[in-house]
Amino acid sequence: MDVFDPNRLPRRLAVVVDHLPDPVVLVDASGFVQGANAAARRALLPTLAVGRPLSYGLRAPEVLDAVAAALPGGPVKVEFATRVPTERTFEVQITPALEANGEFGAAPVMLVFRDLTEARRLERMRVDFIANVSHELRTPLASLTGFIETLQGAARDDPAARARFLSIMRAQAWRMTRLIDDLLSLSRVELREHVAPKTPVDLRTVAAQIIDTLRTMAGERGVAIALAAPEAQAIVLGDADELSRVVENLVENAVKYGESGGRVDVAVDRREDGFELSVRDHGPGIAQEHLPRLTERFYRVDVAESRDKGGTGLGLAIVKHIVNRHRGRLHIESEPGSGTLVRVILPAADRA
Repeated sequence: MDVFDPNRLPRRLAVVVDHLPDPVVLVDASGFVQGANAAARRALLPTLAVGRPLSYGLRAPEVLDAVAAALPGGPVKVEFATRVPTERTFEVQITPALEANGEFGAAPVMLVFRDLTEARRLERMRVDFIANVSHELRTPLASLTGFIETLQGAARDDPAARARFLSIMRAQAWRMTRLIDDLLSLSRVELREHVAPKTPVDLRTVAAQIIDTLRTMAGERGVAIALAAPEAQAIVLGDADELSRVVENLVENAVKYGESGGRVDVAVDRREDGFELSVRDHGPGIAQEHLPRLTERFYRVDVAESRDKGGTGLGLAIVKHIVNRHRGRLHIESEPGSGTLVRVILPAADRA
């Protein structure tokens, strides 16, 4: 039975309850299910059956105990988590249900479930984010403090040490500046992610301009950047600054982490569903277990190498959110020893 039994509730009320987005279950004093709306059957309790004990469909002792306590003791609120088929967290409001005459009916207890899974996930993300930012800032700040104390003391009159320490301090300050810039960029992109940009932008021109600015940096590392692009314009609806950031982040990553390959290939290609920007390096590649997590904030395959190369751990997270805002798709392909290929697929302006 997928809906509330109209014999147990007034028909109009039964229809309303059945269309509520939150799961609702009615249970009698013996713990048997007397009604369950569609949300409860579909999303929460697929094995739930009217006329059978609630315990058959809900293996949560804390909820079952609360149901037993709700009838004599009044409303009860409890949380529980499911592990199968996916991990989810619910808050359950368990309330004695009275009929219009003030008497308990056939189903004297009503359970209303509120899904807290997303809220808990966001809370964990917030806590992890603050912890990661604090950790990323603490290291350079500690270095700066230590060098300042040394310059004020033992190295006060040592020009060679002073020059060396000032160089390191400058690098650490630059690292913090870049981290803050990336955090601000990520915040701005996330704030506007739900609003798709509407300005025509030539993806080919954006890629060419960014690559020209990066050739010097790549040359210093012994890496050549090659661009293959169509003669015709590659027009997408987008934000030129954000698309420039995508190209910059992807090409910089390819140069820094694939420099052993000596070459980075960038291409803009026409597809049936839009345009594809691809960036391929010929470096050491990345193990498969890391690929699903590369766009997470602060996730690094090699933390020490990333920091040594000036990485903040936010570049691919920024790329992911920009691509999402442009209603595009991001694919990362890599194998150890075979380099890495990153593809960004954006809808063409005439298809957006």
